[in-house]
Amino acid sequence: MGSISVVIPCLDDAAMLRACLAALAVQTRPADEIIVVDNGSRDDSAAVARDAGARVVTEPRRGIWPATAAGFDAARGELLARLDADSVPPPDWLARVERRMAEADAPTAITGPGRFYGGTAFTRWVARHLYIGGYFWAIGILLGHPPLFGSNYALRSEAWRELRGIVHRDRADVHDDLDLAWWLRPGMSVAYERSLVVDVSARPFDSWAALGRRLRMAFHTLAVEWREWPALERRAEHREAATGTAVADEGDQAVA
Repeated sequence: MGSISVVIPCLDDAAMLRACLAALAVQTRPADEIIVVDNGSRDDSAAVARDAGARVVTEPRRGIWPATAAGFDAARGELLARLDADSVPPPDWLARVERRMAEADAPTAITGPGRFYGGTAFTRWVARHLYIGGYFWAIGILLGHPPLFGSNYALRSEAWRELRGIVHRDRADVHDDLDLAWWLRPGMSVAYERSLVVDVSARPFDSWAALGRRLRMAFHTLAVEWREWPALERRAEHREAATGTAVADEGDQAVA
């Protein structure tokens, strides 16, 4: 697969970032570079990143999408692996990502679910089954392929170079993972690996108000996307590209 860059946006999250970087330090397939995007932290997040050997990129525009995009732009790897500061990947996370991306179908991106820690048993259940489970189910139907989960995915750098001028990278009011998944070009694909699990903090689901804010942002993101590339039109274009690829493959096999 070549080189892998891990990109982690961070805002005032030093303690959890330390745990994330410690998990990356024991990967069976080490990252070729780790980029922490400091999004205006007032704590020692940047110092924690540097102490762990990560490269720190500063992005003054607040928001998870501006920070993620800045990290992707700065990355040198052929594969861009994405975690949040509160993500704790298992030791074989990068090895499994690399292995799956190298398979014959050559997906554009790979993603998996989260296993939530902290909070209460109830909030962990809500986060896993209603929020993340509902996200993969409902958005998967709209897209016609799995969406991306922002705390656990990887994308080919060549795809990012094509997408970076199309996505809403400067907007803090849309979910970056949904926006990126929506604007994948026809012919690009996402591999969903159910067993590719990353531990993620359940803190955003500690209250109904916090969950409500996330849901409102999700519906707002959908409205933004739908206005610019309606779901049915999008699915038709992706289906046409997939059909064309299948026909071309059959032709190649006949010639062989």
